[in-house]
Amino acid sequence: MSFIFFLFLSHLGIGIAWTLPLVPRAAGVKFFRFNAGVIVALLAIAAALRPDPAGLSGSWTTGLWLLGAALAAMTIYWATIGRMLAAVRGVLLWTALVAGTGALVMQALALAPSTDRLGIAFTALSFLSSAALLGGACTAMVLGHWYLILPSMEIGLLKRIVKFHLGSLVMRVLIVGAVVFAVTGGLMIASIDLARYATSVDGVFLWQRVLFGLAGPAVLGWLTWETAKIRSTQSATGILYVDFFAVIVGEVLAKYLLMEISLPL
Repeated sequence: MSFIFFLFLSHLGIGIAWTLPLVPRAAGVKFFRFNAGVIVALLAIAAALRPDPAGLSGSWTTGLWLLGAALAAMTIYWATIGRMLAAVRGVLLWTALVAGTGALVMQALALAPSTDRLGIAFTALSFLSSAALLGGACTAMVLGHWYLILPSMEIGLLKRIVKFHLGSLVMRVLIVGAVVFAVTGGLMIASIDLARYATSVDGVFLWQRVLFGLAGPAVLGWLTWETAKIRSTQSATGILYVDFFAVIVGEVLAKYLLMEISLPL
């Protein structure tokens, strides 16, 4: 379980950080301070829950160092919001983004279920798309709530983040589909018969992962977009709360399946 929670928290924190450059300053200092604080808390908890690197490759240790660098940069960024030049904080933010992205890639190299290039590539893409999906869903939800604080904000801000969320969801669906195709087509080495697993009792986790983590957010994301177009920010925010919960369930299950059946779904 430590692997699952470590991966989930680090992916969520890094994913939220990726979305911050997409939000203009019109959202206000408090918006960035709140999100930066959430990122710091998530990465700090992930670091505290980091699994024992024994038996893992050097990539895992490198990933931990990069995660630590992202945490340090985000901590300084959070502490200096509104107190330091925007250019300096921009450097800190992008340092955290680059280090966080590197940490995800190193995690994938260490935990890839197979040593073939396709398996490693799919694991890396799975981790990156997971972070993007989690971060987009969370930031969209928070930004929707922020309209209660700053009702004068342009609706374009919410639309931009929802577009990112929908784009990351499409990318996530394509990667999961590609993994399934590669495994069933014999292009990627797998330790199990995926078709047999899907029809077994344990296969319920796979179907829950697809329904909650992919199909659910697809419907909810479309509803959010439609409500945002008519400037119904309160309705959009309510939908985004459910959407974020569905994404969390799906991504936790995806990490469980990686540990259980060694497939980056």
